[in-house]
Amino acid sequence: MISIYKSTPNGLEQITEFTSGCWVNMIDPTSDDIERMAGQGIPQDFMTYPLDMDERARSEREDDGKMLILIRIPFFQGLNVDVPYSTLPLGLILTDSMIVTVCRRQNDLTTEFASGKIKNLSTGKRIRFVLRMLLLNANRYLSHLRQINKMTEDSEDRLQQSMQNKEVLELLKYQKSLVYFTTALKANELLLERLQRTQLFRQYSDDEDLLEDVITENQQAIEMVNISANILSSMMDAFASIISNNLNVVMKFLAVATILVSLPVVITGFYGMNVNLPLMDWQYTWIAILGLSVLIVGVTIWFFVRKRWF
Repeated sequence: MISIYKSTPNGLEQITEFTSGCWVNMIDPTSDDIERMAGQGIPQDFMTYPLDMDERARSEREDDGKMLILIRIPFFQGLNVDVPYSTLPLGLILTDSMIVTVCRRQNDLTTEFASGKIKNLSTGKRIRFVLRMLLLNANRYLSHLRQINKMTEDSEDRLQQSMQNKEVLELLKYQKSLVYFTTALKANELLLERLQRTQLFRQYSDDEDLLEDVITENQQAIEMVNISANILSSMMDAFASIISNNLNVVMKFLAVATILVSLPVVITGFYGMNVNLPLMDWQYTWIAILGLSVLIVGVTIWFFVRKRWF
């Protein structure tokens, strides 16, 4: 699908034809869409690279000045999948007359830009447009990271009384998401450092300052992801021990209960034998047997409590 936008005095508007200074957003483009853009002078490789879900972040530049900036963006897949938060590639193609973004799936980044909510957005200022998208991308990582931290805190509350692996497996899903985030952010960091050395992004002081802000936000996201990953890893190890300890407490309680129940059974079973036994002709023998059973159980309970086994 191809959508064309251009900045006007009234804001960002969607248009139907390619014009100078426009922004073309391609979401899961078909072969016809790629051929149509190739007719506008866009290299086909620049449009197919972002469609590979495993493509790494990098930049390429043609001899005629056309440039591809490929970044990894966060993507929320849903809470019921093995990896709730993942990443996918987004291609930013710069030409002399337009900006083209290419992505396999609909994403929050291009959707927010297309909504017209970004203030002072100009599709004609190509470098500024790219930098603002990179800055929003770094902020998106931080936003998703806050959601992950909230989910892990909820799982932590449920896990404290758990004796099953369900909550631990749920934490494992978010740990996988943090691994994807860490890998993507580090790749984006290398890309940003390369862009910082490019003369194209150093023509104007405002653009250079904005690029510094993007690098700072990306580094902050990396640090926060690393902190969250370390905390989550330690939490999973701790709660694995807690689950094992909870199970041990239950097993200890059942063992103590079994011992206490078996003691009266031993005594009554002994006097249940069909042979001559002491006190068998005494009318209060059953009371004595009951009292002896209670006494033995009481002494056993006192012993367990004193040894802190119960």
